[in-house]
Amino acid sequence: MADEHVDQASEIDPQPIVLSHVQVAPLIAAYAAGSQQTACSPDLGLSEVQVALSADGVRFPDGELLSWADARAIAAEENKCFTLRNGEIDDIAFFSEHTHWVRTLFPTHRAPTMLVSGITMHRIKGVDPHEDTLRKIRAIAPVTGRVLDTATGLGYTAIEAAKTATEVVTIELDPAGLEVARLNPWSRRLFSDPKIKQIVGDAFEEVQQFADRSFARIIHDPPMFSMAGELYSGAFYKQLARILKPNGRLFHYIGDLESTSNRTLLPGIMRRLKEAGFVKVIRHNEAFGVVAYK
Repeated sequence: MADEHVDQASEIDPQPIVLSHVQVAPLIAAYAAGSQQTACSPDLGLSEVQVALSADGVRFPDGELLSWADARAIAAEENKCFTLRNGEIDDIAFFSEHTHWVRTLFPTHRAPTMLVSGITMHRIKGVDPHEDTLRKIRAIAPVTGRVLDTATGLGYTAIEAAKTATEVVTIELDPAGLEVARLNPWSRRLFSDPKIKQIVGDAFEEVQQFADRSFARIIHDPPMFSMAGELYSGAFYKQLARILKPNGRLFHYIGDLESTSNRTLLPGIMRRLKEAGFVKVIRHNEAFGVVAYK
């Protein structure tokens, strides 16, 4: 697949109000209790505004109206987020013609995650997606120089890495994933940070185009093995070792290292990383992955 570079500056659309059951259920309760005004986040918890409550529904400061019928529909759906535009709601879900996966923005009490064919792309039990991302970044700290993020997803890894890196190159296989990210308030810096360079393409192919020793850090957070086995292969690991600078570090997300399935996968992953040229591979249970050193 030929790669496609995303022009961040020209791709930013006006941001709609984005809501989930987390924001809407308290509005319904407040109105039932007799309140005519209350606080609500229009962007999944990033900020807060005062909204007016009336028989018509919820009126936001910009004039947008959320009807009570739509509010109840959102409150009843715990697995989706919704946009509100011109008085109409729409769930943030896309069917990918490329992968045939359904991608949905899945709410939590902090940053949302992406649901791909029913599988969450971040940890949501005991840790929220934002903290999940921070643990990956901390595992290879300090994150400096040029960084490769092999799987964009919602862009959280690229956004965090760009805070200290000189440049972050991030690869996304599925354009539908970027469509979800565009509507996610927590992903906005993915499309506005000049230090983030996006590539749409197959990571297995794209890494072959990079020069030797061109990255100081690599964050490899692939889909689960059953969905993308080639991204766990010795051939792919050899390419990652080739493009990593001497003394560079690779974080490889795997999942709960103590789970039955990952206890089976882990020895092979560690062996293939060492065979690919990494001199040391260390488990990081708190980050659900391993760090490989070159």
